[in-house]
Amino acid sequence: MAFTDSQKVQIRKFCGYPLYGGVPIPNFGFRFFQAYSDLEFRLTNMAPDEEAEVTTYFLPKLLQLQTDVYDVRLNSDTAQAAVWYRNPKELREREQNYDKWRKWLCDFIGCQYGPYLQNENQLRIVI
Repeated sequence: MAFTDSQKVQIRKFCGYPLYGGVPIPNFGFRFFQAYSDLEFRLTNMAPDEEAEVTTYFLPKLLQLQTDVYDVRLNSDTAQAAVWYRNPKELREREQNYDKWRKWLCDFIGCQYGPYLQNENQLRIVI
């Protein structure tokens, strides 16, 4: 069992790596950085049980957490409705939870956190 191209794109994104691209030229993105090579090697050489753990456990949860962060916008305009109060920390808490799961995926795979997961000033969620 091997990851599909779509699953590899999701894994790279969740691990904080930029796009890989389809053109094997030496100056494209992070293709030849050691951390990127380590991730690609691990994605290509995982045991079937390890791949199943990523595809059945991590990817569905991370996709949902990503959606949860995006959906905070649905309630961000309401500060109080009847007895309901908006949690002003909701976005930050959801981002922290999302990032925690992203780091757990990196830890499970055994790869370094990608540049978009290390630097909090960069784009946090790529949709």
